[in-house]
Amino acid sequence: MVVRIKVVGVGGGGGNAISRMYEDFPRGVELIAINTDLQDLNQTQAKKRIYIGKNLTKGMGTGMNPELGKQAAEENRAEITEAIKDADMIFVTAGMGGGTGTGAAPVVAEIAKDLGILTVGIVTKPFAFEGGQRSRIAEEGIIRMRDRVDTLITVPNDRIFSIISKDTSLMKAFEEVDKILRDSVRGVTELILTPGIINIDFADVKAVMRDSGSAMVGLGIASGNGRAGKAASSAINSPLLETSVEGARGILLCISGRNDLKMHEINEIASAVAESADQSARIIFGTYYDRKLNKGQLKITLIATGFSDTLAREGRYSSYFSGSEDLPVRSSSGLPFGGSIEQSVKEDREEPRPLSAGRQDVADDYDEEDVVETKEKEWDIPAFLRRKRK
Repeated sequence: MVVRIKVVGVGGGGGNAISRMYEDFPRGVELIAINTDLQDLNQTQAKKRIYIGKNLTKGMGTGMNPELGKQAAEENRAEITEAIKDADMIFVTAGMGGGTGTGAAPVVAEIAKDLGILTVGIVTKPFAFEGGQRSRIAEEGIIRMRDRVDTLITVPNDRIFSIISKDTSLMKAFEEVDKILRDSVRGVTELILTPGIINIDFADVKAVMRDSGSAMVGLGIASGNGRAGKAASSAINSPLLETSVEGARGILLCISGRNDLKMHEINEIASAVAESADQSARIIFGTYYDRKLNKGQLKITLIATGFSDTLAREGRYSSYFSGSEDLPVRSSSGLPFGGSIEQSVKEDREEPRPLSAGRQDVADDYDEEDVVETKEKEWDIPAFLRRKRK
């Protein structure tokens, strides 16, 4: 099974992010731009462009009116549906606070979700200096997005000041914001599309991201002595994202490197992630060989989900579950970190786990109805990640 992934950039901010992705993105991912501003749309680098609201805006944009953006998307609902209907997973990215992105992005997400597509929103919040009106519009748009996606990643533009110098130009600053959006989308797509030494299957991704609320994507690259700890720290403590990994109840962790990647480094990274997440978090691990990395480099991609939305919006979390059993950190092969292979085999004899025949078979056998039925009792935890209940 080939997983079909599409990225839809809505409005000016979403279109800029799409253009940034165009030349340096995994093959097999389709980029789509949607806008009411015809001039801006024509400058966007995307395989497919959808001009919406022709009768409403005459190609001139929405003038920071989200209601016009919403109506424009509804006007072209059939065309949007046709463009995305064959996708397995879709990213909807937009800058919140304007008219088209704020108004149309939730409509695109709603269409995708209604089609049964795994839907991930990645949006930015405006700079404080852009004024209170734009901030209020953005907050309303984020609320609408949150209700229409499986997972929502929010990037406050003001966080960019934590990584740029006073000499950074305006254009360079906006490029950094676009890069955050690009790297977030790329991090997830690489997990799915890149064949691994230990694979993370699309079924794993769906199990962690379906109906999971707020999320974060952490990326860390390091080299030299202590590279595992440095990369883990960068991925866990990204200053650019609104949500931290603390309190996450679902995590996809992918470690990539070259031939010098060591088992003890994998254990160190996985342990650091487990300590930062909720104590009962479901952690799915994979690793692959990345030729694009320089010699001695190690890269971590971390996707954390399952936060309390109220506290996630404040950038903090406190666990609201009690009496739950601790779950071990496991790789996609089912081996718990911190334990021996013999211990793992002993556990497996008590409760046999299905053998994975690879990415295709796992995805083909995935049954969402089974997951829904299980969720009430065991939080939608795949069988091969679950300890035998006592």
